[in-house]
Amino acid sequence: MNPADSQPPPPSAVPPPSRREFLRRTLEAGVALAATGSLGAWLWNRHPPGDFNRAASAALLPDFSVRDGGRSMSIITGQNRPAMLRRGLEAMGGIERFVRRGDRVMLKVNAAFATPAILGATSNPELVAELAHLCLAAGAAAVLVTDNPINDPESCFNLCGLAPAVRAAGAELIVPRASDFVSGTLPGGQLIRNWPVLTGPFHGVTKLIGIAPVKHHNRAGASMTMKNWYGLLGGRRNQFHQDINGIIVELAMMVRPTFVVLDGTTSMMTNGPTGGSLADLKATNTLVVSTDPVAADALGATLLDRTWRDLPYLGRAAECALGTADFESLRPERAAV
Repeated sequence: MNPADSQPPPPSAVPPPSRREFLRRTLEAGVALAATGSLGAWLWNRHPPGDFNRAASAALLPDFSVRDGGRSMSIITGQNRPAMLRRGLEAMGGIERFVRRGDRVMLKVNAAFATPAILGATSNPELVAELAHLCLAAGAAAVLVTDNPINDPESCFNLCGLAPAVRAAGAELIVPRASDFVSGTLPGGQLIRNWPVLTGPFHGVTKLIGIAPVKHHNRAGASMTMKNWYGLLGGRRNQFHQDINGIIVELAMMVRPTFVVLDGTTSMMTNGPTGGSLADLKATNTLVVSTDPVAADALGATLLDRTWRDLPYLGRAAECALGTADFESLRPERAAV
């Protein structure tokens, strides 16, 4: 890792779009894509057996976690996502604690569905753009953004507003190709065995940040930061729904992020993970920044009027020493913006 430079880099030459501009772009993208008929909700099984790199990998992804004894969690209340993110990171020691000059940063978003951002099924483009700006301002050599959507990927990234937001922020959007998937086995895993995993975009990446909304999930109970790693799986991954708790725990074993951002500014209370109506959403006005995804999701459960005990994968992940479900034990800093 390169040491931090004492001089901050110049700001991006492209200013971030305003909130009004984000909403305008999202609506325009929705109209355009609907007009061309590109909103087909077809299941994207792009990697049947034999359609991916067969070079098995014992260590599917590096360990991107930070263990420096610093604060593990902040909980910020408000309605302005960029301001909440900045305050949350400030409480954690600043983005400079995590991102140094020369880092290549991957932002793993949730772009699974071809739906407008306002419906809450995907990562918020304004929040993702702000995080990309902060990483670049801290000296990151590059900020990459990716996911392996369920629906047609181009439609998903455009309609949810992430494609224009990412590019305006100076980051690079990576739409996965078949060659980006490597057949791998998680050591000790029972489910991730000889399975295509999205590893190609991670070559040279030094930091990994997960950004996920708070959503109800009809099988897992909730979809938050740990379920977000499901987007790294290729193949006919819907078969893992037969053991949804097991696959979420194995994904948490496979992926050790630098930190995660859980967006509960609005939460999808029902009909998740796709939603489809504003009636599914509730203003919960909370954003979490944490180096412990288990703790972040345990807090997120409370936004869905549940506890971590209602989500079996949280207890199992804690038992596997992947984090703590007792988020209060981390003494999170709380603030409002």
